[in-house]
Amino acid sequence: MTTDVLIAPSILSADFARLGEEVRAIDSAGCDWVHVDVMDGHFVPNISIGPGVVAAIRPHTKKMLDVHLMIAPADPYIEAFAKAGSDIITVHAEAGPHLDRSLQLIRNLGKKAGVSLNPQTPESAIQYVLDRLDLVLVMSVNPGFGGQGFIETSVDKIGRICAMIGTRPIHLEVDGGVTPDNAGKCAAAGADVLVAGSAVFKGGNYAANIAALRAAAKAARSTYSAAGDSAAMGAPDARRRSGDTGP
Repeated sequence: MTTDVLIAPSILSADFARLGEEVRAIDSAGCDWVHVDVMDGHFVPNISIGPGVVAAIRPHTKKMLDVHLMIAPADPYIEAFAKAGSDIITVHAEAGPHLDRSLQLIRNLGKKAGVSLNPQTPESAIQYVLDRLDLVLVMSVNPGFGGQGFIETSVDKIGRICAMIGTRPIHLEVDGGVTPDNAGKCAAAGADVLVAGSAVFKGGNYAANIAALRAAAKAARSTYSAAGDSAAMGAPDARRRSGDTGP
């Protein structure tokens, strides 16, 4: 297991009146990706942004735009989000009956494909699409609103999905209630991308907040890796790629 964990601030917690400025700020503060939460008021009980906003923020950063579609149906809108400048497009396993087709569509548009699982959805939902994935997103809150508390059972779920992924080059992301207090547990379980909204944007010191998340994750990974190496060299996260900040 490497110690590298990527931090992806969710702009759902940013000041929408200054969104371009906020994206530039988290970029300068050291984020690895920019996480964009798209909500439709139907699949989740909130409405956020559409492809026009993605296109508007695209010129403000060269970092990966990690676009999370919390919408149903998703397929009719995937091409619009691809054209808007998304780098990674993640759909929910629960959002439609043809997940394999959705993932093929994303990749055929030249984008990285992700799938997200709500807290109640078992990891078996992705068993037969793993080879079409570049990212798995574990929701550690019920999607729809920022600022919720972390669901502790998500840690075990991350570990089980990490084992399913094995050596495949798939990122394992966690989103919802992530703070420096639980970032270590997530990273030790196998997550290599941490989405954080409130934990990054609160207080205005984005660099310090990102650094705190990264330090907590790195410390936990270092400890876990050392223990695993001395025990059996069988760490479940051996697939992680050192220094990988791309999708």
